[in-house]
Amino acid sequence: MPRFAPTDRRAAYDLVCFDSGGSERTDDPNGLMSDLVLRTLAPDDSGVTDVFVLSHGWMGDVPSARAQYDKWVEAMTACTADVARMNQARPGFKPHVIGIHWPSMPWGDESFGEGGSFTVPIDGAPADDPVQAMVDDYAARIADTPAARDAIRRIVVGAMDDVEPEALPPDVFAAYRQLNLEADLGIGGVGAGPGGDRSGFDPEGVYQSLREDAPSFGLFSGGGIFGVLRTLSFWRMKDRARWFGESVGSRFLARMMQAAPRNLRFHLMGHSFGCIVMSAALAGPKGRGRVARPVDSLALVQGALSIWSYCDDIPATPGQPGYFNKVFSDKRVRGPIISTRSVFDTATGRWYPLGAGVAGQVAFAAPGELPKYGAVGSHGIQGPGTNATDLALLPATTDYNFVPGAAYNLECSEVIREGSGRGGAHNDICRPEVAHAVWQAALTAG
Repeated sequence: MPRFAPTDRRAAYDLVCFDSGGSERTDDPNGLMSDLVLRTLAPDDSGVTDVFVLSHGWMGDVPSARAQYDKWVEAMTACTADVARMNQARPGFKPHVIGIHWPSMPWGDESFGEGGSFTVPIDGAPADDPVQAMVDDYAARIADTPAARDAIRRIVVGAMDDVEPEALPPDVFAAYRQLNLEADLGIGGVGAGPGGDRSGFDPEGVYQSLREDAPSFGLFSGGGIFGVLRTLSFWRMKDRARWFGESVGSRFLARMMQAAPRNLRFHLMGHSFGCIVMSAALAGPKGRGRVARPVDSLALVQGALSIWSYCDDIPATPGQPGYFNKVFSDKRVRGPIISTRSVFDTATGRWYPLGAGVAGQVAFAAPGELPKYGAVGSHGIQGPGTNATDLALLPATTDYNFVPGAAYNLECSEVIREGSGRGGAHNDICRPEVAHAVWQAALTAG
């Protein structure tokens, strides 16, 4: 482990794990997984023709990353007609799947064991000192400095009152302002890199918006004060996804491309903040790096990144391109780029604008309009230069006829619709129709 053998439900895949500093985990009994991956892709070794590189999003410790990859590879494997078409189009077709784990849930189970779950005991967790336990948890997520810990402690204590206040208590408000400074996310506006692409941080505005929306969306159980804390944590993980993709992701992709024969095809797929990881791996440091060669397809599944990320001129800031514009302008994806979106994804529809400092923004703008701070998972890829085509998600038996180099926004609300709690249907992606679209994109690369 973590090279997972095939089962009767899914193909085999590799899981390459990194720690919070970006170093590959060395506690795997099989040694460095990346070395095994590179040997597998070598020209004279296995005959692999296509590599599928996957990245999970937020809320992913090692056990939950493995669970998500198990389900996704099952969904891909179940598309037997698509696999047959790949074999027909590419004699000798042999795929190899690689899942990347990056520590997007630092308070989760980071062992290679079998335990762990998607739920984490946060608020009210059993502990000798529950306040200290929560301070430790949120410090790991947002900022671990003495000033940040002091701010988190004041927030936690302030949130323990049984009565929800009409407004944030002054001490809690001040603590949030201090914690935001310690998080050092920046306020760069809509064109900044993921994490810094905010208009500001208004804890009172977020708090009031959460109080208003909680009954309808079920977003932030455990109190509105904790909801503001989770929102700041959400944006901090967005910043971590950018950093990880630009540094670790881009280097690992380059190493794989250098080890593999020139005719081996690479297909990237990200979910949630994993879409940032994959985009950053292609764009490189500060969105201005290089890539050894184009990849053959890119799938952004319920992406928690800006709708303007790929455009060449952001409407709200004329003359400024999107942070990942080079992915488009330099043609770093040879085949199609596809995105999925759903009105039932409350993580991208509600958390995203709140994290950007936009209190009270509805999930979808008026017909014909787009929000300044909107996520791909709710609105698709937008803006000048992308020329994205809007399509409905098709049944798993229907061809898309994608065109290489083009972008497509797939409306998936009829399929990606199940889920409850804070994320809604954000994780409802392991569907045959979604997997079929990814296969179709991979097939289009030729």
